[in-house]
Amino acid sequence: MAAQRHGTAIDYDGRAFRSSAAETASGDDVPTGHYHQHEDLVWAEFSGGKVRTGRLVGRCTPEGVLHLVYGQVLDDGRIVAGECVSVPQVLQDGRIRLREQWHRVDGSTGVSWIEEVPSSARHGQASR
Repeated sequence: MAAQRHGTAIDYDGRAFRSSAAETASGDDVPTGHYHQHEDLVWAEFSGGKVRTGRLVGRCTPEGVLHLVYGQVLDDGRIVAGECVSVPQVLQDGRIRLREQWHRVDGSTGVSWIEEVPSSARHGQASR
């Protein structure tokens, strides 16, 4: 696990996460989020797959659990907004997997999994 910083068990600053959810993936192209953290505040920008652009913002508990709100614009023009609670699992190789329990403003609910992109694969990537 990463050294403690910001008073939380996990420092999300500078990490990138990928989603392979069927709704937002487009073949091999999947959304990638670039995370930032200052103290307990966490925010990210994401794009890729069927997501033209998205943002999230929220707080991180001392245990590394994220409480977030998000908005995204999909390639088909739909705007999706909601909130989620993301619970981290530290993988054997030190990367993080997040289990995201989400609830959208349209009333739909679900669980998604996103996984940290290995640092070697991040070089040269930029948000759209």
